[in-house]
Amino acid sequence: MSGKSIKKLLCFESRRNQVASESVHGKNLAAKWITSCDACVEENKDCNCHRLGDVKSPVDGVQAEGNDSFAHAVINMIGMLIGLGQLSTPYALENGGWSSAVLLIGLGIICAYSSHLLGKCLDKNPKSRSYADIGQESFGSKGRVLVLTFIYMEIFMALVSYTISLHDNITIVFSGARLSLPCLKLSTSQLLTIMAVLVALPSLWIRNLSSISFLSTGGILMSLVIFISVACTPVFEGIKANHSIPVLRLRKIPAISGLYIFSYAGHIVFPNLYKSMKDPSKFTKASIVSFASVTTLYTALAFMGAKLFGPEVSSQITLSMPPHLIVTKIALWATILTPMTKYALEFAPFAIQLEHSLPNSMSPRMKMIIRGVVGSIVLLLILALALCVPYFEHVLGLTGSLVSISICIVFPCAFYTKICWPHISKRLLILNITLIAFGFLLGTVGTISSSKLLIATLIRAHST
Repeated sequence: MSGKSIKKLLCFESRRNQVASESVHGKNLAAKWITSCDACVEENKDCNCHRLGDVKSPVDGVQAEGNDSFAHAVINMIGMLIGLGQLSTPYALENGGWSSAVLLIGLGIICAYSSHLLGKCLDKNPKSRSYADIGQESFGSKGRVLVLTFIYMEIFMALVSYTISLHDNITIVFSGARLSLPCLKLSTSQLLTIMAVLVALPSLWIRNLSSISFLSTGGILMSLVIFISVACTPVFEGIKANHSIPVLRLRKIPAISGLYIFSYAGHIVFPNLYKSMKDPSKFTKASIVSFASVTTLYTALAFMGAKLFGPEVSSQITLSMPPHLIVTKIALWATILTPMTKYALEFAPFAIQLEHSLPNSMSPRMKMIIRGVVGSIVLLLILALALCVPYFEHVLGLTGSLVSISICIVFPCAFYTKICWPHISKRLLILNITLIAFGFLLGTVGTISSSKLLIATLIRAHST
């Protein structure tokens, strides 16, 4: 083998893994890199084709050359933020006291700031194109592994919470149904949940992400329907919002902090939204508008639900609404359909990474089969876990405290501090270190509190 051939082979091998981690267009990118390597070898130059950004590449379905307007970016960001968290804000406010709204609003402000920091990290190094890339830029390969671990944990635990929500709400919708299987000792609600998940299962086999993009729009619409339905409850039922909310229950703050922070989870896709913008300089403005809108909605819904239902408010506001009202039925169905629109979307990042880890010699059909089978197994595992631990508020709170607070607050502040260390001002350094310490402390006490409550609930359930 000639020296040029060896050099070309080493050049290609050094970036094969990077190609695999880019996107569904990795195969085409590989061809471009090989062409670039030919030129490097023929000209007897050091090959720099491995550097991120030498080839403009799409990541996770978002083009590197963005064309999204400011309004489109705001809509996408709001769509990523609004979701399951809104169901639990009335419960969290009632348990933490009305002054805990300061924590809800404060976390919204902090998360808006941390999303701004992610944009600044991308400004410093335009070659970074995803949340994991920023982690690698900051702390090397170990940082990337840590970030990906937290990302996959959040996706898995969030889907467990979605499935628990599906189980709780489908039970109310089909309260008169009676189902049983002679060979399985499962309740009607469990069988209904299994059926609903099986209906959503085929969506995991869809390979083209553009084919499931409509599910994102459906999720946004369902969230708006839930909010409007709750707001209409006093009109149709004549319920008076006259329940008093306690001022502060300090001992419950650690547990509800996880519920609050989960409501703002969405930072893992913000770098992709940044890259998709026609004018990335407006990303910070888009973050401020999006978080202000979502924080306003969450705060309004929290006070509205707590005032309407008082101490009887459920961990999911839809379960507290009068079951005979048409708006309640609409809200329940919206809550049921929301998880079913989330499975394929939430699983997509893992599925893309899985597909690119497979050998290039494998046929696309076989890759699709492996992707679908693995996705189906993971979803069935999530279903089994949700049916075994059907305690929505504790699982959701644990997800927020254990994982989301790191992704939303701790990591962005640490990334920016590390990347911009030579140029960061003393005031900004103190602010970031303070937020890192705050996030770590809140996450630790929240994780301990949520874990204790979950374990205690499981023990009580199994002892009866």
